[in-house]
Amino acid sequence: MPVQPVRLFGDPVLRTPALEVSTFDAELRRLVADLTDTMHEEGGAGLAAPQLGVGLRVFTYDCGGFAGHLVNPTFEPVGDEEQLGPEGCLSLPGMAWDCRRHLHVVARGVDVHGEPVTVEGTEILARCIQHEVDHLNGVLFVDRLDPETRKRAMAEIRAAQWFGAPPPAVKVSPHPLFGRVR
Repeated sequence: MPVQPVRLFGDPVLRTPALEVSTFDAELRRLVADLTDTMHEEGGAGLAAPQLGVGLRVFTYDCGGFAGHLVNPTFEPVGDEEQLGPEGCLSLPGMAWDCRRHLHVVARGVDVHGEPVTVEGTEILARCIQHEVDHLNGVLFVDRLDPETRKRAMAEIRAAQWFGAPPPAVKVSPHPLFGRVR
């Protein structure tokens, strides 16, 4: 499957809540394959459909020894423990800051065929799941930083070479919502 351009901070699709998937067909399977290929090519631990300009509730992951995808995911924290650790994002290339997340979560969703899936695992996987579900809700991890770190992060983002670049040109998309924000 083809590697797609990743949308960068400032692209409105990253701030738009994604729509529930209701059709489980070849288009969805192609989207998951594109997400997986792009995530691996870019060296990411996860990738959500809005990062490719597709406003659907789908993400892929390959972190903490676990790999897969979730469609229409939700998660629940397990216990009250939290973790503070470095977090980055393919939509903010080359940048990372310490972000607070739940230490353990259980994620539920379905696969590309609509079959139920439950995912739980390491602290790394818990961080990845929370990060990707945030993307599906139009939230970026910089929104979760403490105020002082967020101020510093925003200054670094504005100074980045890629900041303010036009969104990647997409000539033909295999995905019906690719590039459109709803």
